[in-house]
Amino acid sequence: MMKKGKLELGPRMKQAISELEALVRQRYPDATFQVTRHPEDSEAVLLKAEVDVEDRDEVMDVVIDRMVEMQSDEDLPVFVVPTRPKARNEAIRRALDEAAPAWRKHRWLDPDEDE
Repeated sequence: MMKKGKLELGPRMKQAISELEALVRQRYPDATFQVTRHPEDSEAVLLKAEVDVEDRDEVMDVVIDRMVEMQSDEDLPVFVVPTRPKARNEAIRRALDEAAPAWRKHRWLDPDEDE
């Protein structure tokens, strides 16, 4: 179990986090960040980047090459996890519901159930 409190990072990891944040901010200046430990690997660090985009892969496109380089060449277990604001997720969910075919919008009637 992880202790609550301030996350202690070494200088190389702090530099890596700063560099990845800067890459995201270049393209998405309104991005916000949270740094946490990976829940299953206490050595790994997650940089959660909240960005108001429909496709989170767009955020990964900005950082993936450098992130993999940090992991493989520099032996830094750092992972960028793009997230969306709650309002964006709700808008996507509504759009999907509205675009759903009619058969998915109606409740199937049980033949044993009265109408």
